[in-house]
Amino acid sequence: MLRVLFFIAAVAVLGLGFAVIADTPGTIMVTVAGREITLSLMVAAVAVAAAIVAVMLVWWVVKIVLTSPQRMQRFFRARRRDRGYQSLSTGIIAAGAGDAVTARKMLKQANGLLSSTTEPLLQLLDAQASIAEGHHDEARGKFEAMLEDPEVRILGLRGLYMEAKRLGDRAAAKHYAEKAAELAPHLRWAGTAALELKTAAGDWDGAIALLESQKKAKQVETDEAKRKRAVLLTALARDNIEKDSAKAKTAAMEAHRLAPEFAPAAVAAAQACFRLNELRRGVHILEATWRKAPHPEIALAHVNARPGDSSLDRYKRAQRLQKLKPNNTDSSLILAQMALEAGEYEDARKAIALVLRNEPREGAFMLMADIEDADTGDQGKVREWLARAVRAPRDPAWTADGYVSEEWAPVSPISGRLDAFEWKVPVERLGPVVENDLDPMVRGIPVAPPTEAPDQAEDAEIAEMAGEGDLVDEAAAAEEPGPVIEAEVVEAPVKKEEPETEAPDEEPAETEETEPVGQEEPEKEEVSVSEKPEPAGNAEPESDTEETRPPIPDDPGIDPDAQSEEPSRRFRLF
Repeated sequence: MLRVLFFIAAVAVLGLGFAVIADTPGTIMVTVAGREITLSLMVAAVAVAAAIVAVMLVWWVVKIVLTSPQRMQRFFRARRRDRGYQSLSTGIIAAGAGDAVTARKMLKQANGLLSSTTEPLLQLLDAQASIAEGHHDEARGKFEAMLEDPEVRILGLRGLYMEAKRLGDRAAAKHYAEKAAELAPHLRWAGTAALELKTAAGDWDGAIALLESQKKAKQVETDEAKRKRAVLLTALARDNIEKDSAKAKTAAMEAHRLAPEFAPAAVAAAQACFRLNELRRGVHILEATWRKAPHPEIALAHVNARPGDSSLDRYKRAQRLQKLKPNNTDSSLILAQMALEAGEYEDARKAIALVLRNEPREGAFMLMADIEDADTGDQGKVREWLARAVRAPRDPAWTADGYVSEEWAPVSPISGRLDAFEWKVPVERLGPVVENDLDPMVRGIPVAPPTEAPDQAEDAEIAEMAGEGDLVDEAAAAEEPGPVIEAEVVEAPVKKEEPETEAPDEEPAETEETEPVGQEEPEKEEVSVSEKPEPAGNAEPESDTEETRPPIPDDPGIDPDAQSEEPSRRFRLF
């Protein structure tokens, strides 16, 4: 735009000048070789302008002729450079796509058109082509060669870092990342790896300082930085609860402010307050987090806030949590557990019934088995509840990268990633889920009196679970001892006879050895009736079978004395 305005202004000035000259009268007399030439002022001005233009045109032609060799040389050099960059661009794209043949071909063309001393991207294409071809050892050597060139040193560290991660050598990967972070603190990948290095070593103060520098460099978002800082402060507080409760309280309180719904931070802050005899403040922190995000660890810390409390006091604290968060699974579970410890079996049954109706899980069934055992002692129902616990969905747990931990940890033991643990149900399941057809409010069979014989008590329990009526008393068991003896003696042969009709491939010789001679058909019917509850309480024979099972031999392909190769030897640490 400025050039256009300048051109218009120049034309206007020239036009104005010629107009002034045209309006000015006068002549110019020039004597050349004794001849006088008279010209008007306008003609003389036009002649001077034409002479200037002619001189400039002649000078331009002469200059072109004189500089034509250099111009031709620059033209061919630019054309060669353009072709080289085109080959380099195509080769990098091919290497990124995994096309090793095209990448190597374009590398040869680029090497012939460009110089590796002036174009460092040729080294990158060479290393990427080696990776695409599967020659990782050559690629590592080329990345190590880049370390000698200051212009591509960061690129070489990045390549070595990726190769170390591919081979699972965490020590070498963090070494290269730390070196890259020292050279360029603004690199996000290097800062993240250096942060993982400090957290793996337990240097929480150094990790917090590094996180602050990353936040100032805008490597991490604000919300992500707040979350990571809360995790690091929680880890710092957990490490200092025993030796420095004041420092632990300061760190945990800040973590609680940054992440109010983070259960480990609330528990750490409450525990630090309890150690400093600030019971009310610690309970207030737990209840504030409980209202936002109920968690079993918060419930346990709340009911055990005062170590000297009785079971009844803990039960009252559990009732307080139930009022703060009604109709919640964690509230019902902690209430049922504390009611069981306090001996309030009816309240425990009501609380656990709510859990089994809304969200049946493994822990609820196991707790119901404990309630049944403590209240009635009915081992049949206890085994039935335990059997349902085996097939029920698992309880939520701290899970990170497929690893399930009983306690929260700031770093994953698998990948070393910060804030990797999540409170969720593990992916795997022990068995198929079955419908819950038991009512927790229906009490089981009371414990038999101690005067009853063990065999008679067991037979009475079997008869009750099989649906034959009420318990068989001692007099009835004494008058009809036959079925009791037959149930114990004929149990094995009947189990061998039943598969004969369903599985003909069973060996008949084994049945003949265990089958008693002269057994009548009515006796088999009596035994078959009494065998119905056996799967619920037949754990002892199965355990005997597992104990006698031969051990699995070791893998013959693994030498226990062989020493594994250290992956760090593949890299040259400097």
